Amino acid sequence: MKHFINLKDIPASDLRKIIEDAKIRKIKRKKLNKLDKDKDNPLKGKLLIQMFEKPSSRTRLSFYLAIKQLGGGTINIKVNELHLGKGGESLEDTAKILSTYGDGFMLRTDSDKKIEDFSKYLTIPIINGLSPSSHPTQVLSDIFTVEEIKKKNISKLNICWIGDSNNVLNSLIAASIKFSFNLNIGCPKNYKPKKFVMDWIETNKGKINIFNDAKKAAKNADVIFSDKVISLNDKVDKTKKIKDFKSFKINSKLMSYAKKDATFLHCLPRGSEVSEDIFLGKKSKVWLQALNRVHVQKSILLYCFGKLR
Repeated sequence: MKHFINLKDIPASDLRKIIEDAKIRKIKRKKLNKLDKDKDNPLKGKLLIQMFEKPSSRTRLSFYLAIKQLGGGTINIKVNELHLGKGGESLEDTAKILSTYGDGFMLRTDSDKKIEDFSKYLTIPIINGLSPSSHPTQVLSDIFTVEEIKKKNISKLNICWIGDSNNVLNSLIAASIKFSFNLNIGCPKNYKPKKFVMDWIETNKGKINIFNDAKKAAKNADVIFSDKVISLNDKVDKTKKIKDFKSFKINSKLMSYAKKDATFLHCLPRGSEVSEDIFLGKKSKVWLQALNRVHVQKSILLYCFGKLR
């Protein structure tokens, strides 16, 4: 049993095994329907419990398909439907119940501490489906997508992030160190990654550059990533933040500073941070990016269940 909480805490060799397994499984599914099971049916009879404290479209749907294709099943629960919420049951007791009924637990939460606490008391693996400081399943899938599109190991590519410093970027930074790729970050002066992230970069000698000029960050990039500037629960002066990011909008002019065959990726949902022509244009691979969540999350599940090849 292995947890999947933060990319920075998982060995690079294990992350690479997950990606390589996902590549093989995707190829083998070419002629199968979405709910057809993989021929080896590796998680037959297994139950994944999913709990969402925050809205979810892609994570919810992709994990549903992932466990189904592996031969298992899933159930979704809400915290306000449990005694953990208003009923007053301790997290430790809830963890024991989850471990009794389920084989794995996927949590999308507004609390990093809650994931840490659950990991202490669960006797089944926990997967971080998103937390305030990390979105590891999204970013590992993004690495898979980049290598599929570029047909190269990501360590040979220049990766760029334009936008806010958030949980997705934190995981991308961790991935850049685990997979040894160059990462340029373009963000306004007061929006750089938090101190604990910067300290981790320094400790691990990451190849990361931060620019307060989007054009400099995008120069010679093979891939440009972005995310919504104003997230759902962003407790900031939204008018000011949008103004601060005005010169960081990803449009055709900004993309011209990247390589001619540069790819645009966005974890969704989108906002005003990207122009319509780029988001829906030939350089954008956002729909493939969303689809690949299923394939990579299947291999993450196998990793957690100790079934990875």
